[in-house]
Amino acid sequence: MNNELLGGTNRDTVAAGLNDVGAALIPGLIEKATCQDLAALFEEEERFRSTVHMERHGFGRGRYKYLSYPLPAPIGALREQLYGLLAPIANGWAEALHGLTPYPAALEAFLKACHEAGQTRPTPLLLKYGAGDYNCLHQDLYGEHIFPLQVAVLLSDTNDFCGGEFVLTEQRPRRQSRAEVIPLEQGDAVVFAVNERPVAGTRGAYRVKHRHGVSTVRSGTRLTLGMIFHDSA
Repeated sequence: MNNELLGGTNRDTVAAGLNDVGAALIPGLIEKATCQDLAALFEEEERFRSTVHMERHGFGRGRYKYLSYPLPAPIGALREQLYGLLAPIANGWAEALHGLTPYPAALEAFLKACHEAGQTRPTPLLLKYGAGDYNCLHQDLYGEHIFPLQVAVLLSDTNDFCGGEFVLTEQRPRRQSRAEVIPLEQGDAVVFAVNERPVAGTRGAYRVKHRHGVSTVRSGTRLTLGMIFHDSA
């Protein structure tokens, strides 16, 4: 894992992408060997609290698994560091949208508030797609406490699958939806809006809604680490 990319020197770049289109790329966040190790966890059932077969619920096709606490060490450390990187951006959004409670500087304090509100189930997850699988556009909202940013990291080598692009849509008031495709290589992370972000208008900031998903995998297998910072009720 490249800790340097989580330093403050990169926060402005991340913030610029998020404020522009609702998503920002962090290239090479996780090294290839670590990607392979994390992808292998998918078969270790004892690591997970639940498995979702997406087709059964109309979510798309494929499977994803929510990790149990304690999280695997690399994932737990990454979650803490990314939260620390993103909290100031989240607080900027909260201020722009008025009336939203500032987020604590540390993940531990934010999770404490989640758990006190009954959101106690961990939400980091691994997602696995095969040929013909996809993820419908959606939002990961799990309770009263919602951190406005989340992260997805591609664990698979792009030579091992075809298709399966990360897609983000934006819906501004009284406009048609706009789609953004974020190209990812193995180990790259995309930071994106969970639900909404502020956009400056003539009368102050207004809310722009976002949804995200994955296009159809045409061949091969695609694995992703999903990093959600609020826990689930």
